[in-house]
Amino acid sequence: MTTGLIPGGQPPDPRPTGILPSQTRREPVDPGAQHVESRSRSSVITARAAATFEPVGRSVASARSFVRDTLQGWGFGDIVDDAVVLTSELVTNAVVHAGTAADVLCLRSEDGVRIEVADRYPEREVPLQSSAVNMGSPDREGGRGLQLCAALAGRWGVEYTPTHKQVWFQLDLPQRSVGTRTAGPSLPSDLLPLADARVRVAVIQIDRGGAITAWNDDAEDLFGYPAEQVTGKPLTDFAAWPHTPGTSTGIAEALQLSRWEGSYGIRAANGRVTPVYASHLRVRDTSGDPSTVCLLVRDHERAVLQTPTRVTGGSDSGSTSEGQSADPFEVFIGSPAPDDLDGLLQRTVERARDMLDADAAFLLLATDDETELEVRASTGLPSARQRFARVPVEGGSGRYGSARMPAVHDDLTAVAGAVPLLNGTGMRSVVTVPLKVEGRLTGSLGVAAEAPGRYSNEEALRLQFAADRIALAVESARLGELERLRRGSLSFLVEASDLLAGTLDRDQTLALMAQMTVPTLATWCAVYTIADQASEPYLSYVLHEDEELIDGIKSLLSKIPPPDPVPTPGARVWSAPAEVAHQAALRTSMRSLGLGEPATVSSGIGTTLATAGAVGGETVVLPLVARNRVIGMLTLGKPTDEHFRQEILELAEDLSRRAALALDNARLYSERTAISQSLQRSLLPPDVPQIDGVEVEVIYRAAGEGNEVGGDFYDVFPIRDGAYGFAIGDVCGTGPNAAAVTGLARHALRLLAREGLSGPAVLQRLNSAILDEGARSRFLTLLYGEMRPQEDGSAELKVVCAGHPLPLRLRQDGTVESAAEPQPLLGVLEDLELYEQTVTLDPGDVLLCVTDGVTERREGTRMLGDDGLADVLTTCTGLTAGAVAARIMRAVERFASDAPSDDMAILAMRVPGPHPV
Repeated sequence: MTTGLIPGGQPPDPRPTGILPSQTRREPVDPGAQHVESRSRSSVITARAAATFEPVGRSVASARSFVRDTLQGWGFGDIVDDAVVLTSELVTNAVVHAGTAADVLCLRSEDGVRIEVADRYPEREVPLQSSAVNMGSPDREGGRGLQLCAALAGRWGVEYTPTHKQVWFQLDLPQRSVGTRTAGPSLPSDLLPLADARVRVAVIQIDRGGAITAWNDDAEDLFGYPAEQVTGKPLTDFAAWPHTPGTSTGIAEALQLSRWEGSYGIRAANGRVTPVYASHLRVRDTSGDPSTVCLLVRDHERAVLQTPTRVTGGSDSGSTSEGQSADPFEVFIGSPAPDDLDGLLQRTVERARDMLDADAAFLLLATDDETELEVRASTGLPSARQRFARVPVEGGSGRYGSARMPAVHDDLTAVAGAVPLLNGTGMRSVVTVPLKVEGRLTGSLGVAAEAPGRYSNEEALRLQFAADRIALAVESARLGELERLRRGSLSFLVEASDLLAGTLDRDQTLALMAQMTVPTLATWCAVYTIADQASEPYLSYVLHEDEELIDGIKSLLSKIPPPDPVPTPGARVWSAPAEVAHQAALRTSMRSLGLGEPATVSSGIGTTLATAGAVGGETVVLPLVARNRVIGMLTLGKPTDEHFRQEILELAEDLSRRAALALDNARLYSERTAISQSLQRSLLPPDVPQIDGVEVEVIYRAAGEGNEVGGDFYDVFPIRDGAYGFAIGDVCGTGPNAAAVTGLARHALRLLAREGLSGPAVLQRLNSAILDEGARSRFLTLLYGEMRPQEDGSAELKVVCAGHPLPLRLRQDGTVESAAEPQPLLGVLEDLELYEQTVTLDPGDVLLCVTDGVTERREGTRMLGDDGLADVLTTCTGLTAGAVAARIMRAVERFASDAPSDDMAILAMRVPGPHPV
């Protein structure tokens, strides 16, 4: 490979052996060229990043972002701008002028950073320059990238291979003062950040799977957990991270970033959430296994960890001290800017507060329909109480009616309610300015001070200038968040609909409703149900993200009158739980201090306070309306006074509509199933009577889910003078129509048999009754008989088999034979010629009667059949009637893997043999 060297110095080749093949180089022989030393290979590569970009225009911007993100991640922010400029020019040469893909390689070493840009067009050579001074005209289309390399890079060069051309440059790190990275001015003691008597810094290490591997003593002091209790558990079990579908960065994503800094909460051992400020750094050990080190302090002590933003220098004109143009947005926000909306807004209010030396600052954003302003960030105010609170844009004088113009209030006590957000905060003077994009109001930014008369029009203009700088970025981030929220909401509702449609069980529907709500939409929820219009709402289900608090919340809510079942759509605030919780907490605290009634159970104090803290925030109620009737209420709650976002409430309202319909469907299904089962049970005969000298066992299985009676039926009943009637039949078809004929046949048999009619006469009259049903009539196969036990221990049977599978007789010697002859079935012919046959069961004999659901059991092309049934029966010698019936049913079920598709009935009667002496 030939290397074209450009005067101005040669970079060392930092690539270790094995990454690229060894190369031979030759220096230019032009006598006018400067001497170039041979390339050193002593530099050690400590990091490497590579990417390939397609030959399209947008690839230049992608390459700039890639280099910027890589160097920022390596901590080389001082040389990022130069590296981005050079990369942009070189990638433009590759993808625009050369028309090929560009390969970008970033290499980090002790000396600095080397960046290589290669294209696939080696024929388009870069001519060697014989002079370091004459680099061509800067107005030429090509060659500017090389001029910039000569001007900005410490070393650079061009290399050719048969397939690639590569331009590389190296940027050296600037010299920094030893020992000082950043410093602040000396401040009076009363202006220093407030901290406790001892500042505790929790050090937690998280492995690549998100589990805790290290937990220091300060972490135990801050959160109450000893190290052995948390080691090995996921950090997500303890972190109280904001839960908003489709928005922001989750804790799992934050732990994967190389660096992360921000606020969240840790659930302490006492059940309360401790707000913390955290700094995460991702590292890897000597074996290459990555982990994340988390430093945490209390949120009000964030100054201990918070990274000072880079001072960009320059004035409001947006120019740096070097005269280079600076981005006005970065001048105000700092670089790098937060990549999420919440972080951007929080940085904005903090910068606005510092810029005007204020005590507090706040930012409101327009809602999706742009009819209201919503509190999204604040500093120096009780933000948890105000966050997501809404105020109409044009709500009259004094209520943000002037939100479209800058406004200065010298003393809020003189104008009551001028800025409702600041009521009760002690703030006296305030200046507010609008955030506008293309003339459209998108938000409002304000700063406030405790002293009156602090601000004038000059401060308002300064704040408006800053607001104009950030308005477009804030609006872009807001719209991006709304789009992610819509997508997340859509995905959430699709999943919820699938889950709710998958069950018709009321209790399971209630559980699904609560589990989809917590913790995605709320910290806890309760579901009230209403049985009918005359019933009071009943507390049916309670769920909290901390299972240990569920019983306490359920007990507290049971002492509060339920919310009114108002059918009006939308969420309404329900203040009763918070009020009762605060009163209970106060009483508990007074008893613990001996100021009230003595506590009967001292161990319940902690539980009561934890319960009060869990439901002490905002609570909203949404009606569950189905088929124009309120069937219940869905209650959502938070442990803090932070308001619910309107988008979350709208999502909860959509969920409540789907859940209400699913809950009502489950109710209707349960009611109809209960009615059906009640009617079906009325068609079943009473318990089988006890017959002296004969064992009788019946097994019945109706096909179809929820069916207790089908087209098959059986009956055993007393007739007269020690005689008993028995029957087993099969009505054509299954389901309710077949069950109706079943009821007719069973009741007619009992009635006719007790009239003293013979078996053939009973069946002939039943045949006439079936035919009288007309179009509803169905043919019926029936085995009917009368049984009379004898004094010698045998039993005499008179049997009529009308089109039914023949009964089988099992003798004591194991032989099986048919016990009747086939005759015409019922419900087809008007005139039947039927006769009865007499069968004597000797001691030890078994008579087995089944329906065709048993003999016609199939597995593919195989069928059990009469012969298969007889083979199973031969193995039942010596068994009781119950054991015979059970063995037959077990054999039928095992014959095929599918569930039975036909009703089945088995009637087994056995005459016991003589007992051994």
